[in-house]
Amino acid sequence: MRKTKNLFDIAWTYFLLCLAGFIFAFPCLWLIMASFSAGGSIYSFDGFFPSQLGFNSFALLFNDTVMYNYPKWFANTLFIASFSMIIGTILVILTAYVMSRYRFKSRKAIMKTTLVLGMFPSFMSMIAVYILMTQFNLINNHWGLILIYSAGAPMGYLVQKGFFDTIPISVDEAARIDGATSLMIFLKISLPLSLPMIVYTALTSFTWAWSDFILPKLLLKQRDSYTVAVGLMSLGETEFARFAAGSVFIAVPIVLLYFCLIRLLVEGVSAGAVKG
Repeated sequence: MRKTKNLFDIAWTYFLLCLAGFIFAFPCLWLIMASFSAGGSIYSFDGFFPSQLGFNSFALLFNDTVMYNYPKWFANTLFIASFSMIIGTILVILTAYVMSRYRFKSRKAIMKTTLVLGMFPSFMSMIAVYILMTQFNLINNHWGLILIYSAGAPMGYLVQKGFFDTIPISVDEAARIDGATSLMIFLKISLPLSLPMIVYTALTSFTWAWSDFILPKLLLKQRDSYTVAVGLMSLGETEFARFAAGSVFIAVPIVLLYFCLIRLLVEGVSAGAVKG
């Protein structure tokens, strides 16, 4: 009887997991199928899925660039996201390390202030950001977006600080006894042990800049300077298949970046578990 109950519980759990997986996967499946629509318009669908399938939308996406230059938008987005990831990751890691390892006046006040400021939604500062970018002549400038993403990244340092807090202070003290400077401790001890958190920070920084719509829409006015998110939203109703194809294709860099960095994530966890 007990064995039957356990089997029933397992079956019911798997059923709920499969149902939840189907609910979350169905929109993705629908978008992928929509990208292969031969008609191109959402009005050519037969129910949920296209009545005819084809690769015409992908061909138009990369060949028909007179009005909708998707390759240019893709390159713009990759440029912005890559530099935002590099600069933002460096600033976040430095901020978190300082707040974790050093004790100075107003440290707790700064932490409390950043925690309170993080509760406010980012769109509340849109007007101020637009005015500042106008004054610095950074409208229609990709470096303006990179500056905003990078400067705002250290505000989310608390997760990284918590990771640095788990590294024992005794490790730093032992290195100082051996004659290591603060810079050497940071570069040769703290960073190798923090590789999983660095990978996490890089992934989130890249994803934030890659998928953002509000800031690029606010600051980029010229069609050739659009990011993928802004460019796809400028497509007409009859270009839904192209919109779906572009939406599917923008997931490729995120997936590739994840698979490239997952090895470093595992190695970082292994390195952090071995006493040097």
